[in-house]
Amino acid sequence: MLKPASLSLSAGECIADRGPSGAGKTLLLRAIADLDPNEGLVTLNGRDRSTIEGPEWRRLVGYLPAEPGWWANTVGEHFGEWTEALALVRHLGFPEETKAWPITRLSTGERLRLALIRALMVRPKVLLLDEPTAALDAASVAAVESLIATRIGAGLAVLWVTHDADQAKRVAHRLLMVEAGQVREEVSEWPAISP
Repeated sequence: MLKPASLSLSAGECIADRGPSGAGKTLLLRAIADLDPNEGLVTLNGRDRSTIEGPEWRRLVGYLPAEPGWWANTVGEHFGEWTEALALVRHLGFPEETKAWPITRLSTGERLRLALIRALMVRPKVLLLDEPTAALDAASVAAVESLIATRIGAGLAVLWVTHDADQAKRVAHRLLMVEAGQVREEVSEWPAISP
């Protein structure tokens, strides 16, 4: 259960969200994404979430869960426009023929990277990331961090859950700690990143 909290996230900013397992980090993301019942007030560019239809809110505020869903048989069926996705697909280390791969062939890390591409394709204003690199090797982690840093530089606002303190220092401008449902901002000991 999350306790009352207040935070702001600006365009072009990344906040790392850390804390022990079960502390409420995912609950916070899901509340912001309006996926679970909550009593909080969430605004985007001055507009109250309650005035925006659910599908439109979820396009503006993208959420990448730790275990993304897959509903069709092949990778390409999950993308509206594969040609548009191709630059991101290649950036994250996949060949063009990934489009035809069956979902059952994908590793957990491949699913995470492809789900990130899917989330970016709808061009959200805010992206909520729940441990998007937890199952990735070092090269894939670097590729994901680079891609997100570029998007942050272009104005994307990111709230990034990570258990990795070093990653938090690499990717974030600010740090939130979530412990026993209590959300608090930590004073940063590192300089703000630049993409």
